[in-house]
Amino acid sequence: MTTAHTRNRDRPLHAYLPGLSPVEEAVEQLANAGIEERGAVFTRPEVVNFILDLVGYTTNAPLHRTKLLEPSFGDGDFLLPAVTRLLDSYERHREAASGDIVADLHDCVRGVELHRASFEGTRQKLIALLTGKGVSARDAQALTEAWLIQGDFLLTEFSEFFTHVVGNPPYVRQERIPDALMNAYRKRFSTIYDRADLYIPFIEKSLRLLANAGVLGFICADRWMKNRYGGPLREMIARGFHLRAYVDMFNTPAFLADVIAYPAITVIANERPAATRIAHRPAIDAKTLAALSREFCGKHGEASGDRVKEVAGITRGSEPWILESSDQLALVRRLERDFPTLEEAGCSIGIGVATGADSAFIGLHAELGVEPDRKLPLVQTRDIQSGEVRWRGFGVVNPFNDDGTLVDLARYPKLKRYLEERHDQIAQRHVAQKVPHNWYRTIDRISPALTSVPKLLIPDIKGEAHIVYEEGRLYPHHNLYYITSNSWNLRALQGVLRSGIARLFVSTYSTKMHGGFLRFQAQYLRRIRLPRWDDVPETTKMELVCAAESGDILACNRAVFALYGLTKHERAALGGNGEQQA
Repeated sequence: MTTAHTRNRDRPLHAYLPGLSPVEEAVEQLANAGIEERGAVFTRPEVVNFILDLVGYTTNAPLHRTKLLEPSFGDGDFLLPAVTRLLDSYERHREAASGDIVADLHDCVRGVELHRASFEGTRQKLIALLTGKGVSARDAQALTEAWLIQGDFLLTEFSEFFTHVVGNPPYVRQERIPDALMNAYRKRFSTIYDRADLYIPFIEKSLRLLANAGVLGFICADRWMKNRYGGPLREMIARGFHLRAYVDMFNTPAFLADVIAYPAITVIANERPAATRIAHRPAIDAKTLAALSREFCGKHGEASGDRVKEVAGITRGSEPWILESSDQLALVRRLERDFPTLEEAGCSIGIGVATGADSAFIGLHAELGVEPDRKLPLVQTRDIQSGEVRWRGFGVVNPFNDDGTLVDLARYPKLKRYLEERHDQIAQRHVAQKVPHNWYRTIDRISPALTSVPKLLIPDIKGEAHIVYEEGRLYPHHNLYYITSNSWNLRALQGVLRSGIARLFVSTYSTKMHGGFLRFQAQYLRRIRLPRWDDVPETTKMELVCAAESGDILACNRAVFALYGLTKHERAALGGNGEQQA
């Protein structure tokens, strides 16, 4: 096969579609973009070599019989070490090859890069690497011509499959991508869902290009493993692939520059699903990572020690992946099997009001210049920082009737004057521009009856479960979630949620936040399992109420152990592997 034929076969798809000029224009724009626009983050050499080891791209294998793809090679962080390994392997196994290096290695590598300056810079580095290894300048030129493709990986057609795919796909948010190009991506990739970042279709396409038993090893953000937009990709993997390995790289110096990221290494194979090997936050040095890769790559059932655990059942349809520890996974699965969800047990979960213009709608309750029935006392995060409600006196203007319709401003002259004085600020919100005649509504509808309902208040972002009882005097602000119930005693429920149970479920299903904080959002709170109130023994009810009222977390835990019938091993799981709870 000639070099010219290869480049024609693997050229970008939009070259065949001259009618897609807006797409070509968008690709051209990104081909000359800066580092931030194209989502370029560069990986440390120790981590690159670790990933190459994990996928089995090692010099003791006859790599001239393999095909490796790097879908976004950038400055060559993965490509150059991989080619070095290929050349070293070729030297070791030369007797099994023809001796014609171009013929033997022509199809062994495909690297794609959109950014023109990065492409050219890495091409020159690759030629220097090849000639430094004794390859003639002519052969080096022929190999780089065959191996490298300048273009958009997501729009590039391939007529071959790959035994290995490695890299660090670009981390680019949808809003940075021109609409025409984003629409082209959406037509091609079923995993682009909700606000999925660009690395999602990169993973989908890379998986579809894997040969039978082929292996993918990527380092990228871990958001997709648990959040909403990763659901279709998780389902794709659960349906047809094996999550071989997961390495949590959170708070490790995995990259060459300091970035606020939540990276993880995933190794996924085109083979039947089986158990997954897991490690967390390894030291980033060559010796440690080399030893860790040997543990990961041992025979099935041989993973041992504190560093690598083997866990079954991680991929289940589109469900978020539970990747923390095997004992926590077992406990979560057991509770999910034996108990109903919070809502099935008679509790309701909601979020407070978002106004879209807090400075207009919110102020000191006593000083809001509207009719008394057009304002409500408001509870905000700062009011519950102590663990109890200490209201600072703020209120929110309520433009809604009890039935959810907007009030007629002609009937409320004070409210009308108050809102019209702030018209420019209120009317510029998206919700107001969308329906101009409803310009004075808050983003969320206000239901005044909620004010007088006792509720548990939970801030969105916290390191631990921060559950505050509010007796029914205040309306919650938008950064507070709330739980109400007509069946459960809320003080008893507060005791349950203050125990390790709430953190177990939320940390299991939510993504990490910077600083180790968790998102106590409704979607994660709904995951919590809870016995029905009528099934709880009277003594346990009393213990939960007393523990909550006293603020005694250890007493909350003791009551919860009885409530769920936790074994000694399950009690330890509330703190992770081997960490005992009182």
